[in-house]
Amino acid sequence: MSEQVAIVAGGTAGVGRAVVSHLIKDGYRVGVLARGQERLTELETDYGDQVLALSCDVADANAVARAGAAIEETLGPVSVWINAAMMTSFSPFPSMKPDEFKRIVDTTLMGVANGTRTALALMERRNRGRIVNVGSGLGYRSVPYQSAYCASKHAINGFTSSIRSELIRQGSNVTVSVVQLPAVNTPQFDWALNRLPKKPQPAPPIFDPDVAARAIMRAVKEGRREYFVGSSVLQLVFGNMVLPAWLDSKLADSGAEMQKSDEDEPGGRPNNLSSPVSGISAQAEGRFTENARDSALIVDADRARIIAFAALPVAALLLGLLLG
Repeated sequence: MSEQVAIVAGGTAGVGRAVVSHLIKDGYRVGVLARGQERLTELETDYGDQVLALSCDVADANAVARAGAAIEETLGPVSVWINAAMMTSFSPFPSMKPDEFKRIVDTTLMGVANGTRTALALMERRNRGRIVNVGSGLGYRSVPYQSAYCASKHAINGFTSSIRSELIRQGSNVTVSVVQLPAVNTPQFDWALNRLPKKPQPAPPIFDPDVAARAIMRAVKEGRREYFVGSSVLQLVFGNMVLPAWLDSKLADSGAEMQKSDEDEPGGRPNNLSSPVSGISAQAEGRFTENARDSALIVDADRARIIAFAALPVAALLLGLLLG
């Protein structure tokens, strides 16, 4: 793995930051894209010439293309591209201004599209590479108060599937994976815009960012199409397939309350919609470390589906025997 080159979009905090650590440990040189120069500088100080950190808004397709080209010119051929940048707000939809909704979608969805476009332009010259898009269980089952984020994560699934089919048709050796994450303890809950009466929190169960990073690194190594991380994601995916109407009602109550911490929201704190929030270091973890789990089930999503559907006839047979 020595001296391979990876790019992490959204690599200065949260899941992306944890992935950067794993990549460097595995011998990669890493290009990092993010808006905040403060945290980018911190990464370069920490890792020296193992990292090239560039200020870039992933919503700007031209800026992403320029950054990708600059990283490849400096570090060498890019073999891995990870799209981890995201943005959200905790707000009832009618209270969100159109520009706010668009800004979240531009970062969370269009950032993935822009990163994938640039990655393909670099990788298809050599007909090899791994693209990993960071998804969410909320890309299958939405929750209240994060409509723009949930819409973006749903769209990432559709976008990734479309691109994957195009690559298969072309006979390309570039793979595109999506990793569906559970709730993760990241700093986003301290800088996301919040209109709820309580400070936001990850909806339990909460997992350490290193859990997410390990799942993403598995996708880097294996290149399978999709991964589910944590039992909570499995419950969201398969529960929504079977009982979507029940989940509508269930999440109208518990899905809303689980996103609220016990701390009152004073309001007026900085948020990252228009610009990065300063004063927070380039760290993966947020303030919920005490409650975060350091391990989780990581499964190949296609295998999980086969097992689930194969079990249905057996369950029906057992039920018939019991009723008989």
